[in-house]
Amino acid sequence: MSPRPVVVGNLNVDMIMGPLPPWPQHGTECLLPDYELRVGGSAGNAALAFQGLGMQPFLVSNVGGDLFADWLDDGMPMDKAIFREATSTTVSVGITHPNGERTFLTNSGHIGALAPDFVSDALARFVEPGAPVLFCGAFLTTLLADAYEEVFALIRAKGGAVAVDTGWPPSGWNPQSRADLRRWAGMVDHLLLSEAEILGLTETGSINAAAAQMLPSLRPGGALVAKLGAAGAAAWRGGETASWPAPQVEVFDTIGAGDVFNAAYLASVLRGASLAEAVRAGVESASIAISTRPRRYEFPAPPEYPALLQGHGQR
Repeated sequence: MSPRPVVVGNLNVDMIMGPLPPWPQHGTECLLPDYELRVGGSAGNAALAFQGLGMQPFLVSNVGGDLFADWLDDGMPMDKAIFREATSTTVSVGITHPNGERTFLTNSGHIGALAPDFVSDALARFVEPGAPVLFCGAFLTTLLADAYEEVFALIRAKGGAVAVDTGWPPSGWNPQSRADLRRWAGMVDHLLLSEAEILGLTETGSINAAAAQMLPSLRPGGALVAKLGAAGAAAWRGGETASWPAPQVEVFDTIGAGDVFNAAYLASVLRGASLAEAVRAGVESASIAISTRPRRYEFPAPPEYPALLQGHGQR
């Protein structure tokens, strides 16, 4: 049996509304056609995607101490370690826009209190040799992120692989957030960033230039993955490069698309897929998720000509 993936990070309430065309003027009210309240946060989304793809993930996270705590806990029907904080629950309001993009408004709540000791104790029980451990929302889980080096070392000692999706720093990319990510990158097996994140981090104007700048910061054998939205995704590992375009789909909402990509990509790696095959699985699984309601989580069908996969869209 394959080792089980582990997801660590931000679990919160997602309140999704939209689509909102222009940003409203102060003092006005907008009626929006779509509304959904669901379990979310990057870690929550990724763990549910792993489960939907037929995996049996472990989740390590926390919740607040208010009426949303049980609702969040019940919404993650999987093996998990959840700490209940004496704080309000984090709620993220996701505003969707007609072009498929989204804006998040999030209160600090419980997320930043996720404690390294609690996480380390859970990982000591959950991590199996060869298991990918996905850390989500690094710049939101501030207490945990301060101890990433020690936590990553624990995973490495148990034979696991470290994957990180930092999310966008709330204060933007500044010298401190750039230094933090570059420090973590040297211990990461899979660094999973959006296009906006990798361009903001590197202050470059193209994905290829950003990759060239970041690759030396990765540990030997580490993969850098750029999620490019409607353009698909690209990845680099050593001298290997792969990319895959996103299919054209009717989009319901893109919230959590990157988290679904992360789960499908890592699940494919866990199954022994090549870098190109894993990127394709991430892109097409995310495309299925954002174009179905209720969401479906599926691996794409095998390509008609597998031999062409490695060469598809090479950059």
